[in-house]
Amino acid sequence: MGLQCGIVGLPNVGKSTLFNCLSNARAAAANYPFCTIEPNVGVINVPDERLTKLAQIDNPKRVIPATIEIVDIAGLVKGASRGEGLGNKFLGHIRETDAIIHVLRCFDDGNITHVDGSIDPVRDKETIEMELQIKDLETVESRIAKVEKKAKTGGDKEAARQLEVLLRYKAALEKGLSARSVELDEAERSTAADLFLLTNKPILYVCNVDEASARTGNAHVERLRQAVAHEHAEVLVIAAATEAEIAELETYEERQIFLSDMGLDEPGVNKLIKSAYRLLSLETYFTTGPDETRAWTIRQGTKAPEAAGVIHTDFQRGFIRAEVIKYADYVELGSEAACREAGRIGVQGKDYVVQDGDIMHFRFNV
Repeated sequence: MGLQCGIVGLPNVGKSTLFNCLSNARAAAANYPFCTIEPNVGVINVPDERLTKLAQIDNPKRVIPATIEIVDIAGLVKGASRGEGLGNKFLGHIRETDAIIHVLRCFDDGNITHVDGSIDPVRDKETIEMELQIKDLETVESRIAKVEKKAKTGGDKEAARQLEVLLRYKAALEKGLSARSVELDEAERSTAADLFLLTNKPILYVCNVDEASARTGNAHVERLRQAVAHEHAEVLVIAAATEAEIAELETYEERQIFLSDMGLDEPGVNKLIKSAYRLLSLETYFTTGPDETRAWTIRQGTKAPEAAGVIHTDFQRGFIRAEVIKYADYVELGSEAACREAGRIGVQGKDYVVQDGDIMHFRFNV
């Protein structure tokens, strides 16, 4: 679907190490600032236990998971909004993404330098946030200058509505608040959607910790949790260096033993990928049979014809109906034929909103 999560943070917080764990790409990771300059893009498989279960039932020739794109963006520094550290270029890369994964260093290690000389994830969060807010304020003020006269003297109702939203954004940003803190209804959001404000993007905080803190976190993590509690944003704890070691192990059994020794039930990167998927407001429906079991990605709230179009535009253009099996029913009964015999297949029309986990079969005619 072309949606991307951008990994951001200060230099040397573990962004590229984490990115390398997430994808087969190997971004450069080293102990000096601006090791990453151009953004690295990885297409990441989304772990889904439901897909694995369906494949066990149908034993298909192919199993195809859902994917998302993760972008490793170079480290920002204080003054990025004024061009420090090639900041304007990097802020442009963030603008092109749909959601932000903010990596924060929450571990002590004298052998790894920190651009500000000490470990303080709350300060680091505020540094990045301020740079994004400053850039957004520039964007908002520039747009206000364009629409203000039209709104006040030209009788342009649309310009007046946009100005009212812009002034609310400006007031929040001047208080040091992010654009996402401004409560808007659907119509108001669409009025200013083309601003692509950096601080309007949904955000996930990732605390990069040492191995000993991977399961329960530490004092740095707790301070960060308290600092972002009002944002209602998810906070994940991941030991990126340890995850890199796990990713290098050759067999599934070796990886499970390593995780068990750490007191974890799955790799932290799996949790991160799932969280990123939700952050982008994405859901999954499935098609399954002897040839292929596949996860298809849709936006939350997608109706059946648009979901069919994800497979092929002809499916959407000639949509007749959708036959829907709930995942729990398929697992319980063990096949499409059994679900059909038990009357567990629902026939849905054009207004059906596809639910996460639905198993779909589309009828169409072109």
